[in-house]
Amino acid sequence: MSLRADAAQCEGVVVEFEEDDVREAGARRARSIPGSALIYLRGPKFLIYVSGALSMWGDRMWHFAISVFLIELYGRNLLLTAIFGLVVAGSVLLLGALIGDWVDRNPRNKVAHASLFVQNISVTVCSIVLMLVFSYKQWIESIWDGWLTVVCYTVVIILADVANLASTALTIAIQRDWIVVITGYNRGHLAGMNATMRRIDQVTNILAPLAVGQVMTLASNVVGCGFILGWNLLSLIVEFIFLSRVYRIVPALSVKPPAPEDEQVALQSSTERTERLVEGRGSQEQAGAVTSSPGMTDNDCNASLNLKEITNLPLCFRRFRWLLSTCMDGWRAYYRQDVFLAGMGLAFLYTTVLGFDCITTGYAYTQGISGSLLSLLMGVSAVTGLMGTVMFTKLRKAYGLINTGIISSCLHLGCLLLCVCSVFAPGSPMDLSLLMPFLDSNGNLSTGAAKGLVAGQRQKHAYLMQGGVNQPLLPDRSSIHWTNNTVLFENMPPGAAPDSFISIILLFLGVITARIGLWSFDLTVTQLLQENISESERGVVNGVQSSMNYLMDLLHFIMVISAPQPQHFGILVIISVLFITTGHIMYIMYARKAKRKATGRLDT
Repeated sequence: MSLRADAAQCEGVVVEFEEDDVREAGARRARSIPGSALIYLRGPKFLIYVSGALSMWGDRMWHFAISVFLIELYGRNLLLTAIFGLVVAGSVLLLGALIGDWVDRNPRNKVAHASLFVQNISVTVCSIVLMLVFSYKQWIESIWDGWLTVVCYTVVIILADVANLASTALTIAIQRDWIVVITGYNRGHLAGMNATMRRIDQVTNILAPLAVGQVMTLASNVVGCGFILGWNLLSLIVEFIFLSRVYRIVPALSVKPPAPEDEQVALQSSTERTERLVEGRGSQEQAGAVTSSPGMTDNDCNASLNLKEITNLPLCFRRFRWLLSTCMDGWRAYYRQDVFLAGMGLAFLYTTVLGFDCITTGYAYTQGISGSLLSLLMGVSAVTGLMGTVMFTKLRKAYGLINTGIISSCLHLGCLLLCVCSVFAPGSPMDLSLLMPFLDSNGNLSTGAAKGLVAGQRQKHAYLMQGGVNQPLLPDRSSIHWTNNTVLFENMPPGAAPDSFISIILLFLGVITARIGLWSFDLTVTQLLQENISESERGVVNGVQSSMNYLMDLLHFIMVISAPQPQHFGILVIISVLFITTGHIMYIMYARKAKRKATGRLDT
């Protein structure tokens, strides 16, 4: 007999039992809340979040501090900082595929532990070197006619670059591979973890430079180095323990499919088979050439000859040949992925000056924006970035992952139109007439204009020399405001304020609001790469993706070098929007192709 039937006979008793049941269930839930919270705190997701937060915090502190340290070391000059940026970008560009291949071919725990150890130890040793240089700089400069200082600079840049390469490997391993396995290949859980990791990154991007900047300002550079050193040693221990526990409690992480047999191994096995056939038939080689036999094919003969050519090379050349082959195989694997266009679209978004880096903030300073206001705008941009991560999870649940990318693309481009409008708005310094008077009717540089240009350059150089040879390029620490990736003067120079602030307002309004669509689009492509790349190639493909990102990032610095004046910044804005539009068009082409493929699969 059902409970409702019993209730008809003795309502009061049944009602009392129902109330007791509800009360008991509520008590069980109350008792289970601390237990479930404890389970979550011990679970793999929380451990990954804490480990990622520690790693990101250390990376952000280090990237900010090393830029400041290099400026301080080289007489307040940007040369070492530029060299460091070039070395970092070039190394990831060249070695991205090799890093990804190494991630694919080794067990997950060894990859994570090795990357973590190399990254933190490199930063620790580099911090010790910097502390010694800052403490004994005059004594070091007097040794070997100053060459010991050059050696110290070289060691610092090399160690910092090694730390960045190890950080790239750790990011590929944890955020592109471990997370996918931990979520059990559940798309909803994967989207949630990706969004959470990006939120942590946005928060640390603001707070970490602020924290280490305060230490360096209130104390000294030596104390700042010691602070980073202590943080990395502590972070190394905690991250090592947490990642080891995650690896133990998630058995799937210990199961890794074998890497696909590459062409070198296939060539070697084919050649060995050929040599066995040759030996079995009486050794039919004469004068260094392999004659064909009934048991050998033309491919076997070619393979044997190729192997002989390889084995005759010195060991260093064989190693170089293997590295080159691995890089080429990685780029081929990236090209043949179904999500190739989506990855390329994301990479094209890196060729832009419309972000809170040293380029845009430096331009803002020339337009009369103070450092304190820029810091506030960076905080607002972080908030809009967090809004983008929230929007991504909502859109993905409502419209699907591919459509989320399309919506994010439209939102991103729509907001960037404000930046294009700022180029032609009142207060914009864009002035192409600086170049036009030098051209005659045929578009060539006229003789008189050329003479005037040379005279102007001489006058400019004479003006620069008036301040003295030893005049510092940057003022004392008390008069500057340190921000992430740049140094800004607190006091605006006379005559720097534009006639109208409409242009700069439109520019930053577009940059800040565009970050909603930008981060949503970034998370979309990231999850597409996680879902559609086979587990055996996940590392190498993401390594090549990192290389593409750095390559396109280098292009935007080349753009700035080609047009460095504030009057030409509007051209850089338009070129940036064109690159971003091209990237989104690539993604739309991928989305159209993916939808056609899905429709054809349903029809069959």
